[in-house]
Amino acid sequence: MIIVAVIGAKALYLLFVWLLSAAIASWVSERKGYGDRVGLAFGLILSAIGLLIVLLLPGRPGSKWKTQGRLPSRRSRGV
Repeated sequence: MIIVAVIGAKALYLLFVWLLSAAIASWVSERKGYGDRVGLAFGLILSAIGLLIVLLLPGRPGSKWKTQGRLPSRRSRGV
């Protein structure tokens, strides 16, 4: 029974990597101006390699990636 639990934990970690890479690739591709579906497809089909591919895509002119930078600005909310 111990072997089954170890295989299950590894599978769970791989599932988390797969889902996180798809979510991050979707967010990055949307910021680069390609739409979130492109990044989601790369992240789901190619996992972590898909995230790297999306990171290597150039940002489109006028996209949030070009105008605001890599990360969105953090605005402080007035009380």
